[in-house]
Amino acid sequence: MADALHPADRARLAVFLTPAYLWLTLAVFLPLSAMLFFSFVTDMPGDTDSWFVTLSNYGEFLRNPTYASLMWKSLQLAFTVTLLCILIGYPCALVLAKSVKGRTREALFLMVILPFWSNSLVRIFSWAIVLRGNGVLEKALNAVLPFEVKLKLLFTTDAVVIGLVHSYLPYVILTSYLALQAVSDDLIDAARSMGASSLTILWRILLPLSLPGLLAGAVLVFVPVVGSFMEPRILGGRMGTYYGTVIEDQFVAVYNWPLGAALSFILLAVVLVVLALASPVLRKAKT
Repeated sequence: MADALHPADRARLAVFLTPAYLWLTLAVFLPLSAMLFFSFVTDMPGDTDSWFVTLSNYGEFLRNPTYASLMWKSLQLAFTVTLLCILIGYPCALVLAKSVKGRTREALFLMVILPFWSNSLVRIFSWAIVLRGNGVLEKALNAVLPFEVKLKLLFTTDAVVIGLVHSYLPYVILTSYLALQAVSDDLIDAARSMGASSLTILWRILLPLSLPGLLAGAVLVFVPVVGSFMEPRILGGRMGTYYGTVIEDQFVAVYNWPLGAALSFILLAVVLVVLALASPVLRKAKT
């Protein structure tokens, strides 16, 4: 396509693309390259002159079974959160795209994107206030129920899942909504005129045609959740030790940047493998 362009058009295209490529180089590739270098050294080059290149940081992942266990725990958390986001988000997107109009849709959209307008720490600590014992949720339930309820959700895996679902649910809703909006209402009306039930329309028309958007939202949820550390740290307490929190400890608490960088790139490799295994489904959805 670019070869067919006139030389003057190619020059203008290069001028317009240069800022984007410079930004990618400065903000993405250079930091990643630096982190990759740090993962192969024994100590930070600026801290000591006795550093040397080694593979021991990656070998530590193999020597210490705790890292593999936490990796599996994080993958399970990511799959759970992604599945819940799909089960909750897709019906919400379906209602927004095909059932409501006008002011009602605008109000619902505002509720969906509201988490993006607040600081992530504010959201997480708000959930801590709601989920803790004698907190907002427990008091509200005891006010309306005839029996006493004792909630012990804070510092549990359930609290971590709740916080992560709340943070990443909008991604699934928005991507699914855009895909559902592209499905013509005439196609749905034609199916209804031929006697198709609502369930048949959903299963045979809406879901297949909107599957690319749904899978895109699932990927946008899975990738950051598998390395998340703020929600597990604040809402999980002692139960919130995951692979992402260990990486954070290496950079912040232990100041072992080489090991933290190696663990980060191992996580990146695992995520790429998971996405590669899911690529046949993604390609089939696009077709």
